[in-house]
Amino acid sequence: MTKLIDGGVCAPLGFSANGVLAGIKPGRTKNDLALIYSEKPCSVGAVFTSNLVKAEPVKLSREHVKTGRAQAVIANSGNANACTGAKGAENALRMARAAAKALAVSETDVIVCSTGVIGQQINIDVIEKALPKLKEGLSRSGNVAAREAIMTTDTVYKEVAVETTIGGKTVRIGTMAKGSGMIHINMGTMLGFITTDCAISSEMLQAALSESIKGTYNCVSVDGDTSTNDTLSILANGMAGNAEIKAKGTDYDAFLAALNEVNTMMARKIAADGEGAERLIECTVQGASSVEVARKLAKSVISSSLVKAAFFGADANWGRILCAMGYSGEFFDQTKTSVSFTNSKGTIDVCKDGADLPFDEDKAKIVLGEKEVKILITLKDGDASGTAWGCDLTYEYVKINGDYRT
Repeated sequence: MTKLIDGGVCAPLGFSANGVLAGIKPGRTKNDLALIYSEKPCSVGAVFTSNLVKAEPVKLSREHVKTGRAQAVIANSGNANACTGAKGAENALRMARAAAKALAVSETDVIVCSTGVIGQQINIDVIEKALPKLKEGLSRSGNVAAREAIMTTDTVYKEVAVETTIGGKTVRIGTMAKGSGMIHINMGTMLGFITTDCAISSEMLQAALSESIKGTYNCVSVDGDTSTNDTLSILANGMAGNAEIKAKGTDYDAFLAALNEVNTMMARKIAADGEGAERLIECTVQGASSVEVARKLAKSVISSSLVKAAFFGADANWGRILCAMGYSGEFFDQTKTSVSFTNSKGTIDVCKDGADLPFDEDKAKIVLGEKEVKILITLKDGDASGTAWGCDLTYEYVKINGDYRT
């Protein structure tokens, strides 16, 4: 059993954070540089974007986590430091070195993340200048300043923390993330940071994270664009005092269950805050031949621009749903496929065995007009199920992205 607690990334023992306004992007008035620090060295796990075009911080952090340990994360908004060549690589390294110097740790123990405009050199001088102040302000309540510093077009901050019992000890997991546009997560612009005081080896930590993202973060799509900067990292400092998890078993399963709960909540938050979005769309496919097939079908549906546009207009155009399933690349029997829309306002059955059903259009408008709408797709191919999360496609999305760079 898990319990929701306050504190975000600072909820686990031994972690502190801070955020400051460094001035990375002219005109910004909110914090734009964040730091997370553990007073003890940590096991580390991470997953990164599958985009072949990778930002310089991603390339650097991939190398750093190979050591299996880390102690800090530095992240900025306002500039992605992507497609910036050798100078961008040097600037990512300078970020790591500046944080390492301020914290008196090894530069390889620092994970570096950036988000913002692609193809422009980052102002590394203001970041280096801000590091002493950033370090000085580290605190157990610094999650508030840090969660603001990583936001770009996000309209709300995204953080969660829970506690559970593992090996007879209270273990805490905290997280914060940013993500609103350029979201079609296939890890391995979304940045996520998870902290925990659980004692767990880097091998098991990586295994848990890689397993967890399959049914959580990787089932999110806002606009079909996989970012150059996607990074999800997890640091575990062992200060909860449980026996170190070194192999799969009861304690590992308990940790994975708590991690899945945290990551599912964050996946929903990211989908709900899609750029310009007015409603969260959750699609569940049940009766599939495998979990993988169910998830892929569900993600194909919530990734469809036509499906998303229909939900913006509260139009029960279920034919677009079957269409999106049809090009997913996965087999399903159309003649045994049923579709419903549901939420607190009721349930509308719109398709049975691949064909139309008569339904009340006015009631459908009411159901589809709510802030959250669930699509339930029932197959007869097996007993597996999977869920994906997305949002509607609005005029505001185009407005935001029409002049994002300028």
